[in-house]
Amino acid sequence: MTPFQKSVEYVKDLIAYPSVSSTTNDEISDWVSEKLETLHFKIEQTHYVDRLGVKKTNILAVREPARAATSTNNESENGCFDQNGIAYFCHTDVVPTRGWNGPGGDPFTPQVTNDRLYARGSCDMKGSLAAMIAAVETLDASHQVQPVWIVCTADEEVGFLGAKHLVKHSAGYREIIGRQPLGLIGEPTSLNVVHAHKGIVGLRVTSIGKAAHSSTNHGINANRRMVPFLQHLLEINQRTETEVKYQDTRFDPPTLSWNFGFNDGCTAVNITPDHSTAWVSFRPMPSVDGQDLLRELNELASESGLDLQPCGDGPPMWIDPDNPAIQELAQLAGSKPKTVCYGTDGGELSEINNRVVFGPGDIAQAHTTDEWIALEQLRLGCEKFGQILERWCC
Repeated sequence: MTPFQKSVEYVKDLIAYPSVSSTTNDEISDWVSEKLETLHFKIEQTHYVDRLGVKKTNILAVREPARAATSTNNESENGCFDQNGIAYFCHTDVVPTRGWNGPGGDPFTPQVTNDRLYARGSCDMKGSLAAMIAAVETLDASHQVQPVWIVCTADEEVGFLGAKHLVKHSAGYREIIGRQPLGLIGEPTSLNVVHAHKGIVGLRVTSIGKAAHSSTNHGINANRRMVPFLQHLLEINQRTETEVKYQDTRFDPPTLSWNFGFNDGCTAVNITPDHSTAWVSFRPMPSVDGQDLLRELNELASESGLDLQPCGDGPPMWIDPDNPAIQELAQLAGSKPKTVCYGTDGGELSEINNRVVFGPGDIAQAHTTDEWIALEQLRLGCEKFGQILERWCC
């Protein structure tokens, strides 16, 4: 089989594991570990238990070269950025499947229709992992002079929790930092080179009242404290949409992209709601972190008797587009470096000096109710990953 044909088979195997973030990813992690062991990778697994008591697994696999590189200079003879190996990063969790309406009806049974492979996780991002595994299989181990790492994290979709754990607890990750390979975050970019992205800050706000029959004055409506807070939040949102100091034109949109909503759980108009919860998020940028606005919200919540708690965050990522590694990868990809507004594990991997987001699939298809990846993107992903491995590892 060709690398592309193998990638199609591998992504089908990966999709069959329903690794929604709320469940364990142990089974898919074991599949990946066993597959990489057959390709002579050494496997490190690190484990943790999430806040719901569910076991999660990170994988860090490395294949060392068969022979040492002949040069240790930072720049090769032709002026290109020197080889330090590749560290490929992906995540094995997927978002929930509520409302799934893709072909076949089962989000974890892949369907190939009109040159697209439909399934949850096909685009974000099991297709990318399948393409990288297929590409590694084509790498001639006798020509390999730099290491290849494949790192698979848990819980990327719910606050980058796996990457946070990896950074703190993985001995293999410390080895990556010491050796400084090119960090390749394989999220779907349509194989465009992404050198920067926004982060995210998430908050949960809670107001406590007292339930009673709404015809009496015995209750305390929890929304009376929540509504003024939300009004102030709306004013902050409007302020950041107009004030230049809260914008970075290198991104589209160039704003902090505030998002919020609330729910009081009330089931009848004659009940005074005793509980009201709001969720809030915004997306910081490398030059606009929004910390002054966060302090403003904390002060307002305290003054209003509201409880405000963080509920998932990840920093932005910024690598200079003129970085030699970025420029060389852009030349290989045939595209100019760009920015995006979503977040990735790349924000947590700040100790890797040269990192980039680059992978098959279009982010527009991620998280949709009929998620799919174009078969042509899988084919090109195998091809480009193979070229990257040859360039940086051989």
